[in-house]
Amino acid sequence: MNIIDIINKKRINQELTRDEIEFVINGYLDDSIKDYQMSSLLMAIVLNGMNDRETIDLTDIMLKSGDIIDLKKIDGIIVDKHSTGGVGDKVTLVLAPLLASLGIKIAKMSGRGLGHTGGTIDKLESIEGFNTTLDEEDFIKQVNDINIALVSQSDGLVPADKKIYALRDVTGTVESIPLIASSVMSKKLASGADIIVIDVTVGSGALIKNIDDARKLAKLMVKIGKAYRKPTICIITNMDEPLGYSIGNSLEVKEAIDTLKGNGPSDLLEVVITICSIIIGAVKKISNEEAKDILFKQLNNGEAYKKFEEFVEAQGGKLDSIKVSDKVFSIKSDKSGYINKIDAYKLGTIAKNIGAGRSTLDDKIDYEVGLVLNKKIGDYVEKDEELVKVYLNNKDISISEILECYKIDEELETIPKVILDIVN
Repeated sequence: MNIIDIINKKRINQELTRDEIEFVINGYLDDSIKDYQMSSLLMAIVLNGMNDRETIDLTDIMLKSGDIIDLKKIDGIIVDKHSTGGVGDKVTLVLAPLLASLGIKIAKMSGRGLGHTGGTIDKLESIEGFNTTLDEEDFIKQVNDINIALVSQSDGLVPADKKIYALRDVTGTVESIPLIASSVMSKKLASGADIIVIDVTVGSGALIKNIDDARKLAKLMVKIGKAYRKPTICIITNMDEPLGYSIGNSLEVKEAIDTLKGNGPSDLLEVVITICSIIIGAVKKISNEEAKDILFKQLNNGEAYKKFEEFVEAQGGKLDSIKVSDKVFSIKSDKSGYINKIDAYKLGTIAKNIGAGRSTLDDKIDYEVGLVLNKKIGDYVEKDEELVKVYLNNKDISISEILECYKIDEELETIPKVILDIVN
């Protein structure tokens, strides 16, 4: 068995055996299979896919490549929420403390940015001092003490996925249903939660571009969850425009804080409340309407934000340290009309290119830079009215490139829904 034969087999769209997949994963971990060889195989998978059996085998092999966390020492039902990623996706920063403020245990391992999409860990690390690398004992103790801990994926947890995840980010091999499903589910299963809830984003700013593929991914992840007897629920949400108004690490943390104080953008709030109400319904056995009433109360009475403060302090963060660049530029509309489209992918790529994300494995993120939208789809904008504020440090930006992200017409087209489907 050798890597060249396996690459060629997938290149001509043949099914890989479990032994072949295991050979590749183990070889990549021990460096006998090189980055360029794994990149070739990943591209063949992107182009030709994997069937359900191959994907479940890949998930299982990556899951067993490292440690599996035992969370039995945590009292109560443990929930792990994940997103497949998107532009301006700061849902976890709001959802986790909101649920924790209601006594629900959130034990979550999050990822870094992937491609044009941001990562929760990068956002949390924009808070000075925030520690994303708790050991297992401290992780479990914190969840028991305050109901919430968010950490980065440890070296010992699914190391195969961690190494492949980083390679996919810089080799154009992000957008693949089996690779996304196996990556997400191997981490979620290794993390030991009782209930897995996944926000499957779809649209120009997401890894999945159309609703049919989103449903296929959601059903595949639910199927993997069932194979391990882990209740898995997928909520499919719209990512044709950025979620909320802010794109960029510190800017998104600030918007999450506003939302926890009851002043968040309506689309972000709708995603958070929908996912939270499903989780509360599953844990506390109450109706969606009852759950929503409870959630809004927690946002409005300050309890959700108080839990966020407690959580950040517990992990060493200083909330008064969050900085954004003071080099701010206003991009103004070149015409009047209704905004009918905002290209989330292009805006996410622009944010990445000015330093908010990574283009190579070794890139350092500039937490202070990013974009803040002034208008969303459905809004009317006047000529010379501000569309976007741009926060810059060391990189330049093209005004025309930003304006090209917007489709502005005399007539208003259909305003897209935020929540598209629920799969369980």
